[in-house]
Amino acid sequence: MRLAVILGSVRKSRFGPTAASWFTGQAREHGRFEVDVIDLAENPLPAELPADIHTLGDADGRSDELVALYERLAAADAFVVVTPEYNHSFPASIKHLIDWHYMVWRAKPIGFVSYGGIAGGMRAVEQLRLVFAELHAVTVRDTVGFVNYWEKFDSAGSPVEPEAVNGAAKMMLDELAWWGSVLRNGRAAIPYSPAA
Repeated sequence: MRLAVILGSVRKSRFGPTAASWFTGQAREHGRFEVDVIDLAENPLPAELPADIHTLGDADGRSDELVALYERLAAADAFVVVTPEYNHSFPASIKHLIDWHYMVWRAKPIGFVSYGGIAGGMRAVEQLRLVFAELHAVTVRDTVGFVNYWEKFDSAGSPVEPEAVNGAAKMMLDELAWWGSVLRNGRAAIPYSPAA
């Protein structure tokens, strides 16, 4: 299965690459996924959405770069969003990606790796669950969250308490593998086309 790991923060001096690098290693070790890391800082989207974004196909009228990003997202069987919590929510860059690529999330599972202060980014995750439900995606129950993330990794970018977080990552990846397989088989048997 193809797993797209979406690195959501585009801020300078962001922590996201550290969390994404660790999680990507866990996903590759899991053995069920081909992993594609999509860093939103390296894939900027135009600020203005087309007026007909919900009726066009996701690749229609896009630049070559946008079509390439669309194709990477569309090819994924499952997603993991790596997100910080900004002001009790998730970054605008993630919402912009979601809105630009309205159809790719349908009938696919999504997991979350979050980081923040005392809530570990969970408020961002809870809000993202609402957004993805509207787009017919399936968010898995278990997540990986880093409370006070600046204390949780050493200078080499490794977790200081690897056993707990590696176990949480495996649990989430197991869920993604199950849902990813079931939903992929379901889409192949019966194309998913609910009313918009």
